[in-house]
Amino acid sequence: MKEEFLHYLWKYCLYDKESLYDSDGNKIIVLHPGEYNRDSGPDFFNARILMAGTEWAGNVEIHIRSSHFDSHGHNTDPAFTNVILHVVATDDKKVYNARGEEIPTVELQFNNSLYDKYLNLVNNPYIIACQDDIRELDNFIVRHWLNALVVERLMEKSTSVLDVFSGTGNDWEETFYRVLTRYFGFRVNTEPFEMLANALPFKIIRKHADNRFQIESLLFGTAGLLDEGLFKEALSDRYYRDLIKEFRVLSSKYSLQPMHGWIWKFCRLRPVNFPTIRISQLSAMLSVAGGLFSRTLEAGDLKQLKEMFGVSASDYWNDHYVFGKKSRKIQKNTGSQAMEIFLINAVIPVIFAYGKFRGQNEICERALCLLENIHPEENSIINEWKTSGINYESAFYTQALIQLRNEYCRKRRCLDCRIGIKLISTGRILKNQEEILI
Repeated sequence: MKEEFLHYLWKYCLYDKESLYDSDGNKIIVLHPGEYNRDSGPDFFNARILMAGTEWAGNVEIHIRSSHFDSHGHNTDPAFTNVILHVVATDDKKVYNARGEEIPTVELQFNNSLYDKYLNLVNNPYIIACQDDIRELDNFIVRHWLNALVVERLMEKSTSVLDVFSGTGNDWEETFYRVLTRYFGFRVNTEPFEMLANALPFKIIRKHADNRFQIESLLFGTAGLLDEGLFKEALSDRYYRDLIKEFRVLSSKYSLQPMHGWIWKFCRLRPVNFPTIRISQLSAMLSVAGGLFSRTLEAGDLKQLKEMFGVSASDYWNDHYVFGKKSRKIQKNTGSQAMEIFLINAVIPVIFAYGKFRGQNEICERALCLLENIHPEENSIINEWKTSGINYESAFYTQALIQLRNEYCRKRRCLDCRIGIKLISTGRILKNQEEILI
């Protein structure tokens, strides 16, 4: 038996209400189970019970065995003096609070099939434990849960964005630049791109917003990719030599320290995702007057945002993937899929975080609307959901499914998941069934 399962039974009143008697034989009627507490202190706050004709208001503590109250040190903790009821699976010992007062204890009786369903889920070998059952649920229930999860995911991302914001001295342009640059790494080069953004402040780039070549020289040079030992074939390449020459001037002016060029990864990458191509595309995005984030906020719709982020690498890269080696001529655009990845993982989270920070819910709503208009993502996680019969039409829902899989399914938080709660309790009437849908 797991304590979290007892929490679940108590929260949703999924127990035999007629069997609630304390150790002295007093009938207990639960008027309200209380508010679930995930932090330190009693498990449920502000519960109300009727016992021996008297109404009690206070907290409820839950354990597998009543003796755990003492072994956990609650008997000497003042935070537990207002516990009015001790709920357990096995009552093996009378317990007392820090004032020496006995706490009424009750053993929960429940339908064993509920625990069997719970064990079947948490012990399922598949990451999505309910993949064989979820399709049987009403789609209305699933969609309401996903609506909450997409907000939860953006809230988590907002926390990370605001951490960056704090580190920039509350500069939204700098914050946006760092977050956006990080996602140019496409996982393989995420860390080097993040290092690049930290090594080359946006305030320097902003001074050269009208000169893309200078921005390229700043980015390539600070990235360490102009180290003459890396691309020996490029030493006779005019574009490469001009970048080196420009960076020498700019690095001296701004006291820039180049990164080690060897940290960039090229192996096992499609050539269009080489860091050389991505850096040139990034320079195109940053070559705008007034700041990229300001323009992002001013964009009226998704189409305008796509125009902003649908950029191409400079002409040199039309027939190159690395410095000094010619290739088949093809324009190196960011591509529709890559552009939408930037929007989903960088642009929209920063817009949402900005709205939360400013207390402007309409901006947060705009971020959610943008997700609703972006194509659904295609990746291994979404393929898992498709196998389970779940297939949604926009990034709004695929983001929610990623959150559900990573934060609930993978961690076996079935009792925190509204889908898991519904599946386990199938056939039982919940006290507050509407809680599953809120």
